[in-house]
Amino acid sequence: MAACGNQHEEPLRPNIIFIMSDDHAWQAVSAYNERLQYVAPTPNIDRIAQDGMRFDRCLVTNSICGPSRAAILTGKYSHLNGMVGNVYRSGDFDGSQQTFPKLLRDVGYQTAMIGKWHLGSEPTGFDHWDILPGQGHYYNPTFINKEGRYDVHGYVSDIITDKTIEWLKGQVNNPGPFMVMMHHKAPHREWEPGPKYLNRFQGVDFPEPFNLFDDYSGMGAAA
Repeated sequence: MAACGNQHEEPLRPNIIFIMSDDHAWQAVSAYNERLQYVAPTPNIDRIAQDGMRFDRCLVTNSICGPSRAAILTGKYSHLNGMVGNVYRSGDFDGSQQTFPKLLRDVGYQTAMIGKWHLGSEPTGFDHWDILPGQGHYYNPTFINKEGRYDVHGYVSDIITDKTIEWLKGQVNNPGPFMVMMHHKAPHREWEPGPKYLNRFQGVDFPEPFNLFDDYSGMGAAA
């Protein structure tokens, strides 16, 4: 009878690592079996897709930097969260809004934001944050945290990854769950690969996209 009792069960509180790349075309992820899968495979991303869920029928309602980030944080459309464009058009993100990091922190999560933020205002809802100002730079980037600005020598993707790993190591003795957002600048234009990849595709022929000679009529500058 005890097994049938109305016992309260603690809800599962999984650790969450949110990894974001910037302007990363789905055709460049080999898990989608597109034209680049053999010349530029992405085995680590593919492994995540294989072990998790691959979204085949989804879209971004406002596919530029700041609005996408604001929508992820708030779960709202751009006209509701205020970020209809990037900072130069919409102004800074209103950090007083409810966001999912705030909700997680309210139930005991340690929260962190590391990498590209690009929302103007300082991050809210995070116990730890260490972000690029604006777009940031690929080489020897400046970072901002609660103590101020500072420069880091190296390549930005490596730095963001190392900072995230360092923060995760600090959670080993934390009895509660954690959520970290690791936001990479790459592969956003201007396209500047890391030193070890500068000659990675030298001599490699890439299959041409069907819209190679598109006239781009009606498209924004980012196209």
